[in-house]
Amino acid sequence: MSTRGGESREQPQPTAVKRKVVWSQAFQAVLVPALAVLTALIIGAVVIAITDAAVVAAYRNFFTAPGKALAATWQAVRTAYGALFQGSFGNPQELYQAVKVYVATKETGPLWQALWPITESLVAATPYILAGLAVALGFRCGLFNIGVEGQFFMGALASAYIGYRLTTLPTLVHLPLAVLAGALGGALWAAIPGYLKARTGAHEVVNTIMMNWIAFRLSDWLLNGPMKAPGYRPITPQIEPTAELPRFFPAPLRLNVGFLLALATAAVVYWFLFKTTTGFEIRTVGANPRAARYAGMNITRNFVLAMVLSGALAGLAAATQVLGVDHWVGQGFSAGYGFDAIALALLGKSHPLGVVLASLLFGFLRGGATRMQSLAGIPIDIISIIQALVIVFIAAPDIIRWLYRLRAGRGIEELVLTRGWGG
Repeated sequence: MSTRGGESREQPQPTAVKRKVVWSQAFQAVLVPALAVLTALIIGAVVIAITDAAVVAAYRNFFTAPGKALAATWQAVRTAYGALFQGSFGNPQELYQAVKVYVATKETGPLWQALWPITESLVAATPYILAGLAVALGFRCGLFNIGVEGQFFMGALASAYIGYRLTTLPTLVHLPLAVLAGALGGALWAAIPGYLKARTGAHEVVNTIMMNWIAFRLSDWLLNGPMKAPGYRPITPQIEPTAELPRFFPAPLRLNVGFLLALATAAVVYWFLFKTTTGFEIRTVGANPRAARYAGMNITRNFVLAMVLSGALAGLAAATQVLGVDHWVGQGFSAGYGFDAIALALLGKSHPLGVVLASLLFGFLRGGATRMQSLAGIPIDIISIIQALVIVFIAAPDIIRWLYRLRAGRGIEELVLTRGWGG
């Protein structure tokens, strides 16, 4: 209590003030990405409408029958996004009926069918989470690791090799070895540009792009030579059952322990970056390397460490895909996870929680795209347009602030993504 002019005023407690500031910063950090996604969906609706033949035909008579034109637009957009939702999460009514059937008869077929969409979305999100964390960790150190795709390939080959080559090990030994092999394969591949960056100043963007192409061509040779399974297709042999990540449900559902592993890894990355001395050094080097050097931090060691950890996360993403879903590796098996990871790191503001949420968004969009195409006749490329728009709005947040008349937030940490070619 303090008195002034005969009035008593209660000073706000420091803890309450700090909590208010934290919530304000969190709201500011979430607001722009959320509006970016909303704006992308609105523009996507416009694209859906102008590419629908029935809508275009209705608008030819807009001045004589405007209601029909608007109704056709609403019908096209509702059908498309309804199919997208059902393809991503499933039909709630079908799930309810399937649960009733299971309770009454113990029949699991309808239940697995109803759960298929949401489980497939989570399966698609699993490698996205780990690959997005790989790029985000590099960003935190001021490094642009554009080589996650190549590291993903090398991690996949390493985990697959251990998975099919070792045939006499029990699951408790074989599975961890295969997972660690994937992480090690990605880490070693990322260590090369990290070392070159630290010792010679060679820019990581150029080096990681070159390492991508080396990984692509090396995988082509391995899949057509030393690692090729018998037959005509350039694929590896199937991994042993002892190296497979356990699944939560029987076939055909493919959701496996890899999803929990991805979430646990995100929690570990958060703890590492924000609760440890080494993580603090990595973030300091990324924010201001000169100040970090003045404070006695080893810039070279942090560059190499950040790239190695980034590559390990990319390799771990590949291991979850190989050991939990595909059980083999073939030519061009990646769906562009390494390149999409850049967008995920940007969308998630290079924060582990943000990356997880962004990965779930992309996983659900990818899971629902197929049903949107089959049920509503909407090209699957619409999803790519929506994803691209989200990236544009996240990369240029001033567009969103201008559209929605938002003020620029204060006190939000600015992330240094890269320091230029001479950094």
